[in-house]
Amino acid sequence: MTPELQKRIEDLVKQDKIVVFMKGNKLMPQCGFSNNVVQILNSYGVPYSTVDVLEDGDIRQGIKEYSNWPTIPQLYVDGEFLGGSDIAVEMYNSGELEQKLQVALAS
Repeated sequence: MTPELQKRIEDLVKQDKIVVFMKGNKLMPQCGFSNNVVQILNSYGVPYSTVDVLEDGDIRQGIKEYSNWPTIPQLYVDGEFLGGSDIAVEMYNSGELEQKLQVALAS
């Protein structure tokens, strides 16, 4: 990954408290896994941003290297990579995700 691409991704990760790198956007997810993460975040009513990896091949590949995680979507809270769809669902079910979101939004 080029230093320029790494900086772009870091800026995107830090642009908002909650960021989802996904296929599509929060209004029109383009895959079921991305939709799962959107639905979870929508259920909390929290503000979040999305980055459509289908619009930028460099970001699509680069985010996988950045996080060392092979799949999309990827959920970041307060700059920390939490995981993909399965992990977001697990954290939602356990209540851990709600705690992380509350802490991030309070800071």
